[in-house]
Amino acid sequence: MRGEGAACVPASLRNCAGKGPTPGRGEGTTVNTPISPSQVVRQHLIDPEVCIRCNTCEETCPIKAISHDERNYVVDFSVCENCLACIPPCPTGAIDSWRNVLPAKPYTVNEQLTWDALPAQTELDRRQPGADGALPEDVAALAEVASAAEHGQARPPWSAAHPYSNLYSPEHAAIATVAGNHRLTPEGASTEVRHIVLDFGHIPFPVLEGQALGIIPPGVDETGRPFHPRMYSVASPREGERPHYNNLALTVKRVTHDRHGQPVRGMASNYVCDLKKGDQVKVVGPYGTTFLMPNHPGSSILMICTGTGSAPMRAMTERRRRRMALKEGGELALFFGARSQAELPYFGPLMKLPKSFIDVNLAFSREPGLPRRYVQDLLREQGEKVWRLLNDDNCYVFLCGHKGMEEGVIAVFEELAKARGGDWPTLRRELLAEGRLHLETY
Repeated sequence: MRGEGAACVPASLRNCAGKGPTPGRGEGTTVNTPISPSQVVRQHLIDPEVCIRCNTCEETCPIKAISHDERNYVVDFSVCENCLACIPPCPTGAIDSWRNVLPAKPYTVNEQLTWDALPAQTELDRRQPGADGALPEDVAALAEVASAAEHGQARPPWSAAHPYSNLYSPEHAAIATVAGNHRLTPEGASTEVRHIVLDFGHIPFPVLEGQALGIIPPGVDETGRPFHPRMYSVASPREGERPHYNNLALTVKRVTHDRHGQPVRGMASNYVCDLKKGDQVKVVGPYGTTFLMPNHPGSSILMICTGTGSAPMRAMTERRRRRMALKEGGELALFFGARSQAELPYFGPLMKLPKSFIDVNLAFSREPGLPRRYVQDLLREQGEKVWRLLNDDNCYVFLCGHKGMEEGVIAVFEELAKARGGDWPTLRRELLAEGRLHLETY
């Protein structure tokens, strides 16, 4: 989830002008019939042409108004309260789509599931909110409330480099060439994780540590329409996997089972894992404007991850490793979890890094002969250090991996605060407002 936190909007604002900014239909009206603001509501929609199906909006929505099928992500008009909590985390802006509608004639969930593009604007959209383009007062108030830092929106670190985003869309994708495909986990391991290197040649595709991109698998789905992009975090630093070359790396797990252990073939992950050197792929993005590493000397980074959630952590660590000679200072602490050592991506290179450079803490939940340990167990064991870093104005916290891991980590943060007379909800708001807490889970 990008930018954890939900904005709380007063009930008085939720009900004024109806539901939210959205496409409108004109049934029941004529061009010459005046339409008062009280007759029009704004419906929240998701642009299917821009959406990359990363699930951020559905994970973020505090009232479960967003759902999806194999094709589209949609917003249920009857549930959505326009709290706008889903707007900031969206990496593409697809979530920030609206039309004006009559209250009795919103776009239904079933209609939205069939869309390949948003419906065209109607006369209703052109009449409201007004000829000057200003938002109705109630909608402006909603936006002001939702943008307030105290409601938990993530911000980038103040010293983060400026990110470029949305340079390439599915309609105008960048073409990259596979420069390498290396297996990270040994043969026989229950999980296959691969390190994919993409070369962009002369095509500009600037990325920063923490950003992501989308890959479009070839072919069409069961409805005969092109596949949507699948998003992957970049695992290399800004100067590329190979410095001074226009390339980058991804960490991709081949999906063969769902979360419940049922056999399933991940269409995109298997496509990417099977790529050969010289193959060309369609790439969209880059995405992400807040999950970015700090740049100023002396800044510390607390990294917490599981599995392929290590990709952005590798990018940040490698950036720092290449700059070790500059002695910029600042602590690096990594809490990394996997089922076993054999399933831990980048285990070998990680073990070669000096302790003076990075404090590495590993947790294995299925290692033969050892008790189950998770990243939250490691955090609890190093509670004093973790609490110190959380309260260090120069420390930035990044968490990436499974949603269940996020819940366990936040529970430990709450425990640490309570045991020391602190207040985690207050500290969490401060961390988000200062751009020091970044969560990206799935």
